[in-house]
Amino acid sequence: MSIKVEHLTKVYGNQKALNDVTFSVEKGQIVGFLGPNGAGKSTMMKILTTYLKATEGLAEVNHFNVYSDVMNVQKSVGYLPEHNPLYSEMYVKEYLSFNAKVYKMDDSRINEVIQLTGLTQETHKRIGQLSKGYRQRVGLANALLHDPEVLILDEPTTGLDPNQLLDIRELIRSIGKEKTVFLSTHIMQEVEAICDRVIILNKGQIVGDKVLKDLQDGQEQVVVVEFDYRVEDAFLKKLPKVKTVVNTHDFVYEITFSTNKDMRSHVFDFAHDNGLKILQLNQKNESLENLFRELTKD
Repeated sequence: MSIKVEHLTKVYGNQKALNDVTFSVEKGQIVGFLGPNGAGKSTMMKILTTYLKATEGLAEVNHFNVYSDVMNVQKSVGYLPEHNPLYSEMYVKEYLSFNAKVYKMDDSRINEVIQLTGLTQETHKRIGQLSKGYRQRVGLANALLHDPEVLILDEPTTGLDPNQLLDIRELIRSIGKEKTVFLSTHIMQEVEAICDRVIILNKGQIVGDKVLKDLQDGQEQVVVVEFDYRVEDAFLKKLPKVKTVVNTHDFVYEITFSTNKDMRSHVFDFAHDNGLKILQLNQKNESLENLFRELTKD
């Protein structure tokens, strides 16, 4: 078991940030930790990384108790906090070398994490000169320096542009092939793109825990399509297995099908046969979003 939490509670004054939380994470899983702002996600991560102590309950990482085995927990965990703390005046390799000495790691490990995180071309730049996407890579490289078995990431993709987002997603997926990843986010698309499992937290309590594949297997199929001009909803309802058609904005339509089969080829053929030009055609998974809304609404 990589992470084990039992009946964990954290109280700030009169407010319970976490209330009797219990869950576990198996080795090798990529788990998304979802919740609205203020749900307690960051508090949980700070407890798992020994930055905070819980008021009550048990927490273990790699079978080490976060209260009594602090050093062993810290050796087992790589942590990227939401606000990635970096020394902007230092060069990339200089910064990693500085931290490698703290961990007593060889220089060969520095080169390994630089290559792993795609920083090879940036090593001789100051951190302050890097884009946010590359600064996130530096944070990940630092978290991986001591080769931890568990990686804890708090909002790792917030504020990134679409290209940076895809790069960091792919990097996290790659890391997840060898390590347990516990990923906090409030972005459903991140969980769908990266994770094996989702845990949903609301007001300090776990309200949902699902294997993502099980969730996806039972969903309806939603296709987002944009045409070059407006199309009548009734016309699009001639497609097979259509449940609803919604014109979300301009010439963009969300078509819900009563099947989990990929219907994009049917939409493409339908458009071709009827002389319609498609400007974009994407799959959309709404089931996780709907589950999140249902479980976290007031």
